[in-house]
Amino acid sequence: MKNRPYRPTADDVSQWEQSLESLLSNKYGKAAFYIFLKSEFCEENMEFWTACEDFRQQTSEKDLASKASSIYEEFIRNEAPKEINLDFHTKNAIMQSLQRPTASSFLAAQRKAFSLMENNAYPRFLHSDLYRQLSHGAS
Repeated sequence: MKNRPYRPTADDVSQWEQSLESLLSNKYGKAAFYIFLKSEFCEENMEFWTACEDFRQQTSEKDLASKASSIYEEFIRNEAPKEINLDFHTKNAIMQSLQRPTASSFLAAQRKAFSLMENNAYPRFLHSDLYRQLSHGAS
């Protein structure tokens, strides 16, 4: 079994420039982006996006309901500890879906969070010192 390096390769880092999807699909990219978001005090969108990715993998109704409730409490409700910026209609649709959540209950909100990251934080990340260090330090 081949040992995986503890640092991203130059190919990994150059892939991150292609798209936010490429960045988030690489474990090192995702970690680096999260560190960057934390440094800007805006990591809640990525935490929400990741929670939604996990939520969509649930198969039992009980697990869906439990996860949906905790995602709502942590990210959606007014004054939530990590409240993300969503419009009234999206929040309302999520609230109504909590009675019988499905794998797509948070999809619209997840797309909005992704779009915010893609249009705001991701370009800043690509110009950050952290990204520059990783792209020059990658082997």
